Formats: sequence, structure tokens, C-alpha cells
Amino acid sequence: MSTLTTPRRAPGRRLSPGRYAVYGVLLLLALFAVGPMLLFAFNALKTPTGLTDSPLGLPTHPQWHNFVDAWQQANMGVGLRNSAVVVTGTALGVCVISSCAAYALSRLRLPGSSFFIYYLLVTTALPIQLFLVPLFYLWTNLGLYDSLFGLIVIYWAVFSPFATLLIRSFMVGLPKEYEEAARLDGAGEWRVFARVVLPMAWPGLLTAALVAGLQAYNEFLLAVTFIQSSDKMPVSTAFFAFKSGYTQNYTLVSAGGMIMVIPVLIAFLLLQRRFIEGYTSSGMTG
Repeated sequence: MSTLTTPRRAPGRRLSPGRYAVYGVLLLLALFAVGPMLLFAFNALKTPTGLTDSPLGLPTHPQWHNFVDAWQQANMGVGLRNSAVVVTGTALGVCVISSCAAYALSRLRLPGSSFFIYYLLVTTALPIQLFLVPLFYLWTNLGLYDSLFGLIVIYWAVFSPFATLLIRSFMVGLPKEYEEAARLDGAGEWRVFARVVLPMAWPGLLTAALVAGLQAYNEFLLAVTFIQSSDKMPVSTAFFAFKSGYTQNYTLVSAGGMIMVIPVLIAFLLLQRRFIEGYTSSGMTG
């Protein structure tokens, strides 16, 4: 007579001390990233007195009307609309300029292509403050001062060098067999670029557009220098409205900052996978 034996359960997998250490470091990094945002949100819900008395504590009586006051006082609806125009125009223009330049540097046999690559590297390191005064006079003479289009053109020039290097590094890794097959079928250089290379380089273009768009959205110095009319100010300059004399209402600054961060946070959460994939596959991560 056979006896039935119950199988033994496999013992649970124990984490090694090294794995615990890795999880601990990741937890600290997560707190380091999320902590300032939480503190920012807490300060947006305090009164000026409560912020002075307890800058790191929780709000005892949340002041939700701070968001309404910040929205109305800084006219953030108009600012967000202007920023949407600037971000869209900057991203599209940077993609067009940088993709054409990247294709020329990665696929065409240009004399002195190495010089142009080093030139782009140097231009990305130069501070824009060096060119503010001559650029201000030039834009005034051209009628581009106090114009969203004039600001977008400046952003094209400032953000295109890095985007060109980013897209070029992505195009270098693309297989050339498809391009050769298209040329055998009689396709010209423009058709190869538009019909073959660009669809394969789409993740790199999306990454460049996101980087340029975020930079244009957060940029402050050029926007406040080349835009004067209040109805054309992007949202990054809205914090001037919270200043009264020599004092500033930091609770409204925090509330306005939270309103400004929300669109970027939503866009990143929706596109984070494509952004990370495009950035890592480009070879720019080191």
C-alpha cells in the first residue's frame, strides 16, 4: 500500500545583503528626486506666515486658493498659451534643422565634417550671455524684438547644436542596406533621407524634440530679455508677478511653480518610455 507524501515547498528566496544595499540606495535616490517636489507642494499650500514659521513642515491648514490666486495674479493662462506656441515652434524647427544637419554629417562625404562636429561641441559649451548685447541690437533692427517668432529663432540657434549631435549619433548606428536598396531603385538623396532614414531615426527625433521643448519651456533669461509685452510673456516669466517692492510671496511662487510643472510632468509620464529608449539607443549616455 503506497503512502502519499506532500511535496515540500521550496524555501523562499532570500535577498542577499548586497541586494538590500542596492534597494536602499535606490530608495534614497527616489526620496532625493521626489522630496523637493513634495516640499514644493507643501509650501504652495501654506500661508506666508506658516511658510516662515515652518518651511520644512506640513501645512496645518491647506490654502488651496493659493493656486487660484497664482493663476489670476500671474495671468498664467496666457503664459501657458504662449509657452505652448514657443515649445511647439522650437521643437519642430530644431527637428528640421538638426535632422538635416545630422544626415549630412553622418551620411554625406562633406569636406571638413570633423571640424563641424567639433564646432558644434564648442557652441554647446559657450554661455549665451556672451551674445545677448549684439543679439539684442540685431533683433531690434530686424524687427524681431518682442516677438514670439524672434524668440523661437533664437531657440533654434541655441538648441540645434546639441540636437544635431544627438540625432547624428543615432543615425550613425542605423543600417545602410535600406538606403543602398533605395538608391538602386532610383531614389535621390532627399527621398532617401525623407522616406528611409527619418522613419528609422524617429526615436532620436522624438528625443531631440522633447529635450529642446523642455529647454524652451524652462528657459528664462532669453525670454525676459527679448519679450517685453505682458501678453506675449511665456509662463517661465510669470514669477515676476509675485514680487511686490522688495518682497516676494513665496507661497504664490510655489503654487505657480506647481502649475508650471504639471504640464511637463504629464508629458514626461506619457512619453518617458520613448524618451529613455531614444536617448539610450543614441549612444549619448556615455
